[in-house]
Amino acid sequence: MSIEKFVTFDSTAVPLSIENIDTDQIIPARFLKATTREGFGKNLFRDWRYDKNGQPRSDFPLNNPEYKGGILVAGKNFGSGSSREHAAWAILDHGFKVVASSFFADIFKNNALNNGLLPVQVSADFLSEIFREIGKDPGTLLRVDLENQQITLLATGEKEHFDINPYKRECLLRGYDDIEYLLSIKDKIAAFEKHRN
Repeated sequence: MSIEKFVTFDSTAVPLSIENIDTDQIIPARFLKATTREGFGKNLFRDWRYDKNGQPRSDFPLNNPEYKGGILVAGKNFGSGSSREHAAWAILDHGFKVVASSFFADIFKNNALNNGLLPVQVSADFLSEIFREIGKDPGTLLRVDLENQQITLLATGEKEHFDINPYKRECLLRGYDDIEYLLSIKDKIAAFEKHRN
């Protein structure tokens, strides 16, 4: 599976200031029957986005036309719970390229990176500042610079460094999944094997 190359991304964001969002809230288990990655976005946060009659809830941020863009800004402890890759698929399929939070569950973080979704972990203070700026102006732009590992609030110039696994960073910068990365260094692998024998 090829992933989209990621270098620098400027976008508005959708604020979801709820903490402890688990994978069953991201994509409920009843929607996990599909065998392909497409179509999960329509059920992202299904039980929060829609009422029991299937009507959109006007008070949920993803249903608010003021909020749009390719960055989801979420409360602390995002992606906890069961290990389901479908959570990353649903977020990507909805159109998000980045999730920013002050803490991610490790399994979610790995699933996200394996599928080309960038989890950007920031400090609690910086996350609060992002929420504040979006609250003042839904058109607030964020810049996510993967090469320099920085996220910037363009309105204020405030920025923060974020950590990422160096191998996964390289894969995202090149647009490689694990297999494509191995193919890109097959000559080095062959040379190593030849030297070893």
